[in-house]
Amino acid sequence: MMNRNDLPRLTPPTTRRDFLQRSGMGMGSLGLAGLMADVSNAAGGTTTNPMAPKTPQFPAKAKAVIHIFLNGGPSQVDTFDPKPALDQYHGKAIPLSLRTERETGTAYRSPFKFTKYGQSGIEVSELFSHVGESIDDVCVIRSMHANVPNHEPSLMLMNCGQSQFVRPAVGSWLTYGLGSENQNLPGFIAMCPNGYPIKGAENWQAGFLPGAYQGTYIDSKHQDIEKLIANIKNASGLDRTEQRRQLDLLQTMNQKHLRNRANDAGLEARVQSFELAYRMQMEATDAFDINREPQHIRDMYGDSVQSRQILIARRLIERGVRYVQLWHGAGQPWDSHDKIETNHRRLAGECSQAIGALIKDLKQRSLLDETLIIWGGEFGRTPTVELPKPGANAGTNSGRDHNHHGFTMWLAGGGVKGGHVHGATDDFGFQAVKDRVHVHDLHATMLHLLGFDHEKLTYRYAGRDFRLTDVHGKVVHDILA
Repeated sequence: MMNRNDLPRLTPPTTRRDFLQRSGMGMGSLGLAGLMADVSNAAGGTTTNPMAPKTPQFPAKAKAVIHIFLNGGPSQVDTFDPKPALDQYHGKAIPLSLRTERETGTAYRSPFKFTKYGQSGIEVSELFSHVGESIDDVCVIRSMHANVPNHEPSLMLMNCGQSQFVRPAVGSWLTYGLGSENQNLPGFIAMCPNGYPIKGAENWQAGFLPGAYQGTYIDSKHQDIEKLIANIKNASGLDRTEQRRQLDLLQTMNQKHLRNRANDAGLEARVQSFELAYRMQMEATDAFDINREPQHIRDMYGDSVQSRQILIARRLIERGVRYVQLWHGAGQPWDSHDKIETNHRRLAGECSQAIGALIKDLKQRSLLDETLIIWGGEFGRTPTVELPKPGANAGTNSGRDHNHHGFTMWLAGGGVKGGHVHGATDDFGFQAVKDRVHVHDLHATMLHLLGFDHEKLTYRYAGRDFRLTDVHGKVVHDILA
């Protein structure tokens, strides 16, 4: 008879995974393995590098995106959607009443002059005359509309396709679908000078996608590479050979740790981030240094913070980065509730030259055809004046409230029809009335240009297949070249 002390001693399970392995002859572990396999497959196969280049579902026009985000909401009737009726009705009530976030009054004419540009004769405000010079390469959508007149949900809708729930950002979906052509730089970069926009990192979140697809934030107010990208240099004093040996040892330990946790997606993303940080030490120093550009190129873009970050965006796209989002600044700088003439003129002056230069520069490098440029905010502004209200503005009748009913965005390059205007708002620029384009439609069209059917680029999470456009969206074929 076996002595009790001779029985094998079993250590108690230390994790839920250990418990599953030991319970029910290991059947729980088999079920977990199957579940994790589904997650792995949904993330794009068994590759150990989630950012490896992938083939789109069908031949694509565009390979990369530069999204110029004028956070706060630029006014469509002061930029790319001229409305002569506002001159006639200035100071008078207009025969149109739509719900706005704040109380507005009479019609407020644009203080800016519009001029026809190019062979297409599209009218552009003096604020963006540099864009006007290349208007024959631009597709202006004057019939955009969103859901609500509030910044937070509209930002989430524009950036993540969902205004209320946590969802992956557009750049995360794109890098999930296509990977990145440069393994030494992040595939998705968000630049915003002087801090975060409202909603912060939620604007470039990976959501339920693996963490490797999260956007990388850069504070582009800095020019010194060590301030621009934190910890870009190894502070330990090790040379690159010793640092590589140290990282290889850490990688071996991490891979063992990862295998014991059934290739947990979050842990895998963290391991990949160590490798990316090492590789970035050389590549990023070059990519973010605009002093390596000829002087005439730097002069072409200008010398503002916006100019520098837009030039950096071109350098990143040139090096294979997939999605670059350029925010105008912290908070919501384009939110001109009053003094719109002063504020819009100043803000446009900070970026117009560089945006015009970007279009020309990409074109002369034969990169415009494969790079999709997107310009716009989360919504537009009312054609009526915002009435003074304590805490909302400075008490002047000189600004415009938020307007989600109708606003303008434009696209250039990447397979869109240049010198083309799509859709229209009413006579006052308040509501989209012709060939309306919802934000979901914009996203569906973007994905189409990048080689994806928006209904088939999905990720299984919580028992269902999710996509960027949720259950909405249609491709706007009229704007395709």
